[in-house]
Amino acid sequence: MGIGAGSGQGQLFLRSLLFLLLAGPPAPRPAGGQLRYAVPEELEHGAFVANLGEDLGLDVSTLSARRFRIVSRAGARQHLEVNLENGILFVNERIDREEVCEAGGTCLLHLQLLVESPLELYRVEVEVLDINDHAPTFPWQEYVLEVAESAVLGARFPLESAQDPDMGTNSVHTYRLSPNSFFSLEVQTRSDASKFAELVLERALDREQQRTHRVLLTALDGGVPERSGTAHILVTVLDANDNVPAFDQSSYGVSLPEDAPAGTLVIQLNATDLDEGPNGEIEYSFSGHAPPRVRELFHIEPRSGQVLLKGPLDYERANLHELYVQAKDRGPSAVAVHCRVLVHLLDVNDNAPEVTLTSVSTPVLEDAPPGTVIAVISVLDRDSGDNGHVICEVSPDVPFELRSSFRNYYTLVTTQALDREVVPEYNVSITARDMGSPALLTRSTLTILVSDVNDNAPRFLQPSYSVYVMENNAPGASICSVSALDPDCQQNAYLSYSIADGHIHGMPVGTYVSINSDSGHMYALRSLDYEQIRSFQIHVQAQDAGFPPLSANVTVHIFVLDQNDNAPVIISPMPRNGSMATELVPRSAGPGYLVGTVSAVDADAGLNSRLSYQLLQATDFTLFSVAPDTGELRTLRSFLEQDATRQRLVVQVRDGGQPALSATVSLLLSVVETMPQTLSDFSEFSLPPEASSSSPLTLYLLVSLGSISFTFLLAILILTAIRCRGERCSRQGDGCSPRLCHCCPGSRPSPEGLKTSNLTVQPPAGTMAATCLDIPGGGPPGYCYKVCLGPESAQSDFMFLKPCSPPRNNEKDPGKQSQLVQHLRVSKQIKQPNMDWLPPSMQRPALKRYQIRHCGNRGSGWKG
Repeated sequence: MGIGAGSGQGQLFLRSLLFLLLAGPPAPRPAGGQLRYAVPEELEHGAFVANLGEDLGLDVSTLSARRFRIVSRAGARQHLEVNLENGILFVNERIDREEVCEAGGTCLLHLQLLVESPLELYRVEVEVLDINDHAPTFPWQEYVLEVAESAVLGARFPLESAQDPDMGTNSVHTYRLSPNSFFSLEVQTRSDASKFAELVLERALDREQQRTHRVLLTALDGGVPERSGTAHILVTVLDANDNVPAFDQSSYGVSLPEDAPAGTLVIQLNATDLDEGPNGEIEYSFSGHAPPRVRELFHIEPRSGQVLLKGPLDYERANLHELYVQAKDRGPSAVAVHCRVLVHLLDVNDNAPEVTLTSVSTPVLEDAPPGTVIAVISVLDRDSGDNGHVICEVSPDVPFELRSSFRNYYTLVTTQALDREVVPEYNVSITARDMGSPALLTRSTLTILVSDVNDNAPRFLQPSYSVYVMENNAPGASICSVSALDPDCQQNAYLSYSIADGHIHGMPVGTYVSINSDSGHMYALRSLDYEQIRSFQIHVQAQDAGFPPLSANVTVHIFVLDQNDNAPVIISPMPRNGSMATELVPRSAGPGYLVGTVSAVDADAGLNSRLSYQLLQATDFTLFSVAPDTGELRTLRSFLEQDATRQRLVVQVRDGGQPALSATVSLLLSVVETMPQTLSDFSEFSLPPEASSSSPLTLYLLVSLGSISFTFLLAILILTAIRCRGERCSRQGDGCSPRLCHCCPGSRPSPEGLKTSNLTVQPPAGTMAATCLDIPGGGPPGYCYKVCLGPESAQSDFMFLKPCSPPRNNEKDPGKQSQLVQHLRVSKQIKQPNMDWLPPSMQRPALKRYQIRHCGNRGSGWKG
C-alpha cells in the first residue's frame, strides 16, 4: 500500500476541516423553488450544515411548538438533523458518500421539512461533496505477468487497474512505474474517464538471460493531499506462443430487463486464437478488477464464453453494469486479452407506489371550515418513467379531497362542513396508482375521527307534560319523570335538570316540588290538597355541560285529583248546647208541611261533594220524611192524638265518594198547639260566596262580626245595668224579695240552686272553660241572666241574657243566640265549600247578620 493508505480518523478530520476553511461556509442555493446546500462527507457528529431557521424565514422561538422536523421514510438513516433551539441543520451521523451514493455522479440528500400550525412543507437538497478519503487499491498486492520471449517491441500488456471509490479528481488520476530497462508505462483513458495502465515492451526479452523481471506499479489519485496505492508486478518470460486470442470487438453492449430470471443468457462472447492445440484453446474469465457486485450478479462459462445471469437485478439500485472479461489460451506463455461488456437494465413496473402519512391531525373538530388540512401524504414509486409517475386520489363519497403541494406530496383537506352527529368517523381510502402497464396501485385507509362540538341543544321527548297527582300524597313521593336527549357526546351530552324560579299561590315553587338533577325524577315536597290548589304548572330546564352550555325548557302541568277526604259538614240546623237541635211543630200541620231544611256542605268536588239526605232514626217513621236531594224535612201525615209530643229524629248526610263519608244531626221536635215566634234552630246560615273564593274576605267578615258583637255586648251590659236599677226601685215599691229574683245587687244563688241548674257547660275545643252560670228563679216571672265569659271573650265571645222562666211565644230562645256564635266559630274551621257541586237554591241558606237582642224582645218561628 501507499503512504496514504493507513491514515487514521484524526487525519481525516483535519482534511475535512481544511476543506471547509478553503471552501467557506455552505450557502443556500435555490434550485427550482427549494434550498440547496453542499456539505463534505465524513464530518463528525454535530458539524454545522446550514441555518434553516434563518434561510426559511422562520421564527426560531416557535420551532419546537410548531413541531419543526425532517420527514423521512420508515427505516431510512437520518444523516442530518435540525436543532429546534436555533434552527441549525447539523450532521447527525457520519456521511460516507461512497455508501450513500453507490452509482456515483452527483450525490444529493433530499430532505422534506415539515412545520405545523399552520402546516407548511419545504424541500431542501444537500449535496454531499467527495473528499479524498480513500487511497487507490489493486486487486492483488502482487501480480504475475507472463510475457513470451518472442514478444515484439512495442507490445502492450494491459495491467490490472486500481480502484478508488472517490470521485472526480479524488479518484485514480495516473499510474507510475518504477524505473527499469525493459518496460515503460502508458496510461489510457476509458470512455467513462477512468484510467488504466498498459505495460509497453521497450527492449527484446531473452528468457535465457533473465527469466523474470520485477517492477513496482503505483496508482495515484488527484486529491489533496495525494493518496497512492502500489502493486508488485512479476514479469515471467515464457517460451514463444506467438499468437494471442482476439475478441470480435473490444466492447459489447446488451440490454436486459430487470426482472430477468437467474440463468438468463446475457451475451455469448467469442474470441479466436490462430494457434493450434492447447495454444489455440481459449478460456474466459472475469478480469481481476471486476467489482464484487458484478461477480455476484453474473457468471462466465470458462470454455463457452457465455455470460449468464446469476443474481436478481434491480434497476432502481443500478441501471448499468460494466463487465470486464479476459480470454487466454491454454498454451505456454499464454497472454490474456480483455474486452468490456456493458449491460443496460430495462426498467420494469415491479414496484408498487408507497403511501406514507407524513403528518395526521386527528381528531378534527366538526365545526372545522372547508379547506382544513387533515394530513400530509407522500407517495413514492421507485420505478422510472411512466412506471414511476403516480396519481393519488380518494374515494368520492367522503367530504375530503387531495391537493398536490409538491411533486409526490399531497395534503388531505376538508371540502365541506362536518357533522359528528351524522357521521362520527370517516374511513378514507387513499389510492395511489402508477402509469405503468400493467398499472400497480396501493390502497391505504386513514381513519379520521370527528371531535364533538357543543352545537346541539337538549330536546325534551315531549313538548309538554301533564301529570295527575292524587291529593294527600306522601311528601317526598315521586310524581313524574321528564327526560331530554342531546345528540352531542361526552360532557356536551351530560344533562342536568332544574326547576325555573317561580311562585305558586305566593310560595316559591321549590317548596312544592323538587327534581333530581341527574335523572329528571320529580318529587312532591308537600302533601297537596285539592281543596286548596287544583292545578299549577312549573318550568323545567335541561342544560348540558358543554361550553358554552345549551339548554331547553318544558312546561309541566300538574293536576291535583280530588280524594274523598272531607266528610259533609252540617251548617243548619246547629245543635243547641252541643247536644241536639230543637224545634216546635204545630199540631195542626198537615201532610207535606215543611218543618225545616237540613243544609250541609262538602269541601270535595264532583261525586265526592254530591250529598244525599236520609232519615236514619225517628220516633215514628210514618210521620216525617227527608227529601234525599234537598234535605227538606216534611210531614207525611197529620198529627194524631196518640202521637208523642216529642219526636226525636236523626238525619244522615252522605256524600257520593268511595268510600262514602257521612255526618248526622239529631233533631228534637216538640208538637205544640200554637206556634210561638221564636228563633228556630233551622235559621238560615251559609257561607258567603266571597268566603269560598277568598280567605281574606272571610277573615274580614269575622272581624266585622266580632266588632258588632262587642258593640252589642256593651249595649247589653248598659241595658242590664239600667234594668237592674229600675227593678231595684220597683222592689222597693212593690216589696220585691231577693229570694224571688237573684238579679238584684247583693243577691247570690244558693248552692242548691246551682246544683239544680240544667245548664251543660261545654267550652270550645282548645280554649279554657268559660264561666257560665244559669241561675233559676221562682214566683212571678222575673228576669234571671246567664253570663258566659271565656278567657278570650274580648275577641269572639258574647254575653247573652236569658230569662229564668220558660220562654213565651213572644220571646226569643236565648240559646239560639249562643248557638249562632258557636256556629260562626265552627264556620271558621270548615273548609271552603266546593262550587263544582252545589245544592239547589232552596237548600242554600243565606248568611245573615244575627242581632243579639234582649231575651224578651221577639220570638222566631220555623222557616217554612
